[in-house]
Amino acid sequence: MTADRRTFLRGGLAAGAGAAMGTLLGGGTAQAGPASPALLRGRPRLTHGVQSGDVTAHDAVVWARSDRPARMLVEVSSRPDFRHARWIPGPRLTPATDLTGKAFLRGLPAGRELHYRVVLADLDRRSAVSEPVTGRLRTAPRDRSDIRFVWSGDLAGQGWGINTGIGGYRIFNAMSELDPDFFLCSGDLVYADGPLQETVDLPDGRTWRNLVTPEKTKVAETLPEYRGQFRYNLEDAAMRAFNAHVPMIYQWDDHEVTNNWYPGEILDLPQYTEKRVDVLAARARRAMFEYTPTAVRSHKHGRLYRRISYGPLMDVFVLDMRTHKDANGTNDSPTAAEGVLGAEQLAWLKRELRRSRATWKVIAADLPIGLIVPDGSAAQEGIAQGDGGAPLGREREIADLLSYAKRKGVRNMVWLTADVHYTAAHHYDPSNAAFQDFDPFWEFVAGPLNAGGFGPNTLEGTFGPRLDFSRAPQNANSSPDEGFQHFGEVALDGESGELTVRLRDIDGSVHYKRTLTPRR
Repeated sequence: MTADRRTFLRGGLAAGAGAAMGTLLGGGTAQAGPASPALLRGRPRLTHGVQSGDVTAHDAVVWARSDRPARMLVEVSSRPDFRHARWIPGPRLTPATDLTGKAFLRGLPAGRELHYRVVLADLDRRSAVSEPVTGRLRTAPRDRSDIRFVWSGDLAGQGWGINTGIGGYRIFNAMSELDPDFFLCSGDLVYADGPLQETVDLPDGRTWRNLVTPEKTKVAETLPEYRGQFRYNLEDAAMRAFNAHVPMIYQWDDHEVTNNWYPGEILDLPQYTEKRVDVLAARARRAMFEYTPTAVRSHKHGRLYRRISYGPLMDVFVLDMRTHKDANGTNDSPTAAEGVLGAEQLAWLKRELRRSRATWKVIAADLPIGLIVPDGSAAQEGIAQGDGGAPLGREREIADLLSYAKRKGVRNMVWLTADVHYTAAHHYDPSNAAFQDFDPFWEFVAGPLNAGGFGPNTLEGTFGPRLDFSRAPQNANSSPDEGFQHFGEVALDGESGELTVRLRDIDGSVHYKRTLTPRR
């Protein structure tokens, strides 16, 4: 349900809130103040905090989940005390969406820090209203204001879940300290194919202890099991606190469904009773849209690829390199026209890049370009395949895009990704490449958030990448406690237009810094 400036209702939670909510609910007076524990048991309750996402200059999405059917209501103010606040009616939260819902905020002021809080009203007893849960977001600027954001991916993978003994997903605390405008999730927000055990023996003799829920004891196959993957991560206090104060731009990758999946795949794995990946992907996609604050209304028809503008300095182009992916094979076709984006998405990306007037075009990709990412002994999961010569297979789609950007004068593309469970910086230079019809650009890799550490992978030479930096563990599947968890920070300076990338570890320490000057 949406509301614009004309439908915003004024009223504070403490003074006049009951009347304001009563109006939104269609009459009556809603109780919103503190209550005794006995009364609270009769009220709805927000179960997993609040989230915001896909924030633009004037729009935002706010997400919540209830413990029972309820009406979602959102109050928005420029002040933390919620004086002069506006009420926005949200959707009914019902079992059809696992009691989740999203309110679509319209007509927000640009470049402003806004405070919001969510309350739930019981559908049968309108006077029964939940305790509020507060959040904060910052709308995108219209001018050349400074911008700061963080990115990473891969959460609860390879057997490493929420370990409260070391602070849970503590990397979210380090990201929060930077006070970013938003968090770009580069995929694998859940590991639906990664069951957890309560304990894992560490090489030094210590024991890793996972929080385990019923849905995390097996691979996800049913819709309730996929929903449970998202609920699991929201059990973490650090992640919930981060979600409440930092909006998300979300894209998916493979582990939201199953490892290295592609459309049409039939699994040959004993842990799965449902072998059809298309069936699993449809269930995972529904759970994903229910549990993430994306501005997509329907899991049936909504698309994940989109452009989110952050004023004259930056546009973010969020890609979907999974929905339209071809089958994992040798990836060496000399005639392939598609592979990871598909014709429709590629045409959209070209068109939007050409139209963009932003200084920087940030390409949010869920797969790296030049790293070889194998799928088993013979097949390839990624874009590169190791040939190092003229573009083959999926590389041909990327070559088409890069040469188009050069012809149309698209400047200052920066590619951000995660996927490979270590952090790195790559510079792609046509003078070193087998394929040379493109302008030089940078690709930065950051991850994982809380998963096994791996790498480094091998770069191949089709697009001339040079390794400028990497940080990876010596041993495969290193635990998060070993410190090889990473996120990236991007800071844009409004005055100079410069873009600075820092690659940080689980505690926020900087291991690499690169400042880019825009080409005019």
